[in-house]
Amino acid sequence: MNMNRRQFLRTSTAAAAAFGAVPLIGQDAFGHYKTALIGCGWWGNNILGEALQYAPPPPGDKKCKIVALCDVDQSKLDSTIERVGKLTGELPRKYRSYLELLEQERPEVVIIATPDHWHARQTVDAVKAGAHVYVEKPVSHTIREGQAMVKAARKYGRTVQVGLHRRVSPHNISAMKFLREGKAGKIGFIRAFVEYDWARQHEAPTRNEDVPKGLDWDAWCGPAPLRPYSKLIHPKGFRQFLDYANGTLGDWGVHWLDQVLWWSEEKWPKRVCSTGGRPILGPSVNLPDYQTTDAPDSQSAVYEFDSFTLAWEHRMFAGNTAEKGENVGCFFYGTEGTFHLGWQNGWTFYPHDKSKAPIGEPAQLHEPDQQNIKELWADFMAAIMNHRLPVCDIEIGHLSTNLSLLGMLSMKAGRSVQWNGVTETIVGDPYASSLLQRQYRPGYDYPVVL
Repeated sequence: MNMNRRQFLRTSTAAAAAFGAVPLIGQDAFGHYKTALIGCGWWGNNILGEALQYAPPPPGDKKCKIVALCDVDQSKLDSTIERVGKLTGELPRKYRSYLELLEQERPEVVIIATPDHWHARQTVDAVKAGAHVYVEKPVSHTIREGQAMVKAARKYGRTVQVGLHRRVSPHNISAMKFLREGKAGKIGFIRAFVEYDWARQHEAPTRNEDVPKGLDWDAWCGPAPLRPYSKLIHPKGFRQFLDYANGTLGDWGVHWLDQVLWWSEEKWPKRVCSTGGRPILGPSVNLPDYQTTDAPDSQSAVYEFDSFTLAWEHRMFAGNTAEKGENVGCFFYGTEGTFHLGWQNGWTFYPHDKSKAPIGEPAQLHEPDQQNIKELWADFMAAIMNHRLPVCDIEIGHLSTNLSLLGMLSMKAGRSVQWNGVTETIVGDPYASSLLQRQYRPGYDYPVVL
């Protein structure tokens, strides 16, 4: 949505009140929510596991019953069906079309863990069908898609939680308290970063392959361009292809940029400038017989806010331990010292006064994959039950995703952009403005909610 902080709070309060007027639907006679998973890959199964294990606190007794699964990859669908059967003794129905699932099952809760380019269309359709939605980050592939998602949640009075699970991680919560209490002093500059050794040499083109049996590749690509199938893309590699995602900035970046917005009273930057490329991986290739990834192997973005500057950087090479803390996270640079907010190692504060020892707090994460989905799912369920906004409401996820998307947009445009956060428009640059959305493939409608 397009509003300043005061308007955001008023709208959020009104939205929460609106939820109170919307009756809960579809709880069956045994007090279960009919729950469906769209996207049965690695991360979708992580979320599914928490939904299955969720035990509501007293006096609530509303659990989640997995009634349906959907995936265009039959192997992922079959393996997830088998998993649910072993855990519950029941086999959910399986679908290749999410629209058919929504029409036939009328689920009350939908998990969307598909590739990024599908998030907006599926979320809007699920909300219209009456479902509450847990959607993975980033919320959208383009900014206009995110706007439609926020509007749909508000118009249809549904709860939409975004999978930014660091919003509920114990050490992240205590970090926000530390920073907001001014213990690091006045923060003037923040650096968010991911520096890993994923790519150390030129990327040789990989031969395209026949589509694996049981995979509907046309449906997988959906509204995005139809590229030749490559194992580089599916499974799990899609985020390094800009047709389907927004590279490392859209993947990892949204987590850490979200932490900055969580801390800040400001909800958007006024100017963004980004540059990046593939100096190690080399030029991208997309030929009928061969292709490579095409996302930048390194990128920098500078976000100018009213009261501080935020810099993002990622490298897919030269990951090392030469800097303090982990090779992921945020450094908040304040007048009283430097605060590193990380992932696996928690947070650490390095006082400016050298006579004082560094202090910190370790992380409390869950396996698999060292995350806090459990806490985020519990908040999602509580938000539905109590008719309130969830801790990572779709509007929050949209604003944080916008930072990643604006960085990518600036890089593609080849220049800085001035951002009007109230109207969510780019000032004085028609070409950059055209990148706020993209044309869908024929047969797919761009999500628009009036």
